[in-house]
Amino acid sequence: MKRQSQLLRWLESLAENTYTDLQPASADASFRQYFRVRNNKNNKTYIVMDAPPEKEDCQPFVEITKLIRHVDVNAPDIIAMDLAQGFLLLDDLGNTPYLERLNHDSADALYSDAIDALIKMQRIDSTLPAYNEDRLQTELNLFETWYLNKHLGVRLNETQKSSLACVCRLLINSAEEQPQVFVHRDYHSRNLMISNDNNPGVIDYQDAVIGPITYDLVSLFKDCYIEWPKENIEQWLSYYLKQLSTTQHINKETLTRWFDLMGVQRHLKILGIFARLNYRDGKSQYLNDLPLTLKYVLDTCEQYGELQPLKQILEETDVIKNHAAPT
Repeated sequence: MKRQSQLLRWLESLAENTYTDLQPASADASFRQYFRVRNNKNNKTYIVMDAPPEKEDCQPFVEITKLIRHVDVNAPDIIAMDLAQGFLLLDDLGNTPYLERLNHDSADALYSDAIDALIKMQRIDSTLPAYNEDRLQTELNLFETWYLNKHLGVRLNETQKSSLACVCRLLINSAEEQPQVFVHRDYHSRNLMISNDNNPGVIDYQDAVIGPITYDLVSLFKDCYIEWPKENIEQWLSYYLKQLSTTQHINKETLTRWFDLMGVQRHLKILGIFARLNYRDGKSQYLNDLPLTLKYVLDTCEQYGELQPLKQILEETDVIKNHAAPT
């Protein structure tokens, strides 16, 4: 309540505006919270970001917002901010995420819009941090630490550890050989908002980096919250390549391999993150999304001989049998 009182005092301090009717808008997998408020002068709603400064740094969000809006992608305008307190007042992009509207009839149009926006962002020239080997490996370590060890109570033997290390090296090499571009890092159906103008509205981009060109494609098409048939994904990848062709020349086979291996890296990381969100942060709802995330890994293991050591580890440790059932 102390934090909310701080927030209300800050809103009251904003010149010539009266913001009332503070209502929870959403929370995410971080320590940030979002509220919706109404401006009594123009009767419009706005979003307030509450990011406790001891837990979250708002400066990257501010800087990346400028970058994204500069390439005509629909990110929220920042109306007011107090970085010392961790408060930002933002345009309201609405309360309808892609996830609520996606179905087999709407998917092609919605994903076409998302791809077009993604290509604009991938052309951003910036000095954002690199999604380098250390960062990729640190993420992969979450799979063993939080998913295998903590969630399933599994301890790898030395042979299995060595096999996993070889697979991680394969995944990192594939990521590093790709063109390196602006990466949103969570470009999925919960972070894309339905918008009547300049669809989609894009949120939750404060962790953006410079990294592999397929990373956000994986987030979008192998979304941990909604699954699509392989044929749809292939069609959307083809559309992406067609739109990209003016600046990048990548053949479909190469892109598909990069995409698939990038997916394994991302989904191993997410298995660890979802487990950590439960055990460390008390956010048990993310356990419901473990089975689909694991399925993506298993499906890709079936397609690539180089991933058989990973499949063997999953078989030997009964991960497949448990299929992500909470312990």
